[in-house]
Amino acid sequence: MAGARNDLRCAAATSTAAAAAVALALAAAAKPAPMSAAILKHLPNALTLLRAVLIPVIALLLWQQRYGAALVLFALCALSDLADGWLARRFDVRTRFGAIADPLADKLAMLAATVLLTWHGWLPWWFAALVVGRDVMIVAGAAAYHLCIGRVEVAPTRLSKFNTGLEFTFLTGVMAAGAGLIDKGLWWTVLLYLTTTTILASGTQYALLWGGKAVRALRARTPG
Repeated sequence: MAGARNDLRCAAATSTAAAAAVALALAAAAKPAPMSAAILKHLPNALTLLRAVLIPVIALLLWQQRYGAALVLFALCALSDLADGWLARRFDVRTRFGAIADPLADKLAMLAATVLLTWHGWLPWWFAALVVGRDVMIVAGAAAYHLCIGRVEVAPTRLSKFNTGLEFTFLTGVMAAGAGLIDKGLWWTVLLYLTTTTILASGTQYALLWGGKAVRALRARTPG
């Protein structure tokens, strides 16, 4: 119990500092001074980098089965994801780096959490295989499109965003169960299969969407 309390204190301290950074970013954005335009442009990317820094810490905590501490930091990742997305849209400061790094940070956070929770028996292996398989398919498809056809414009679909939110919610619940905060009950089964459905649906959507774009691009290059 003492170790668990120490974990939570350390995670709380880390998350408090990071949450303060998020809050300061939002506060600065709420009343931007003219001279802060250049800073404001980089706030979303800074929050994305903050999330990326937290990923190996979360992975280590999950490996050590310190679920309470991992839960706090994972929830903070979700908060920073919402914050950087809102800032980018609110002030129209979208960048190429942010368009690539933001979903990549999301995927890495969820991949790490999914694989390690599966390793410790909190998730079925087939669920982890679906999560990893979908993300590998998307990354490999984007790389092939970039190499063979041209620049990839990263634009998550609404279905993909819903899937991301659902995965974050499910994994957060699983960590809460691992920390002993809630019981692993009916909600676990419902979210497991609902999330599985959105993984399959969004993966199929991406395959059809980018497959169609690739076919049209290749046809446009073919004379006559």
